Amino acid sequence: MVVGIVKIEIYFPEPNSLKSKRQILKALLHKIESKFKKISLAEVDGHDLWQRATLGISVVGKDQKFVDSKLTSILNFIQNDGRLEIIKAEIDFISY
Repeated sequence: MVVGIVKIEIYFPEPNSLKSKRQILKALLHKIESKFKKISLAEVDGHDLWQRATLGISVVGKDQKFVDSKLTSILNFIQNDGRLEIIKAEIDFISY
């Protein structure tokens, strides 16, 4: 069993308020959850910053190739959202 974890730092160029950022982020999280089943995700940092957020996403699978593929697909999906920019993404794997 392999657990894959990605920490993604995101920049939002358009919002001029915390409310606006939260609307964009909520819609993004909903789209990710709808498209990619059986994952865990949450905003883990930057809650009070109106142009930044840090997301944590985890995936569990039987091998690293599968988990890496799913995390890479999620990163590509986020990258293609025109309302934000990925500043940094770190992927780690834990094998059991």
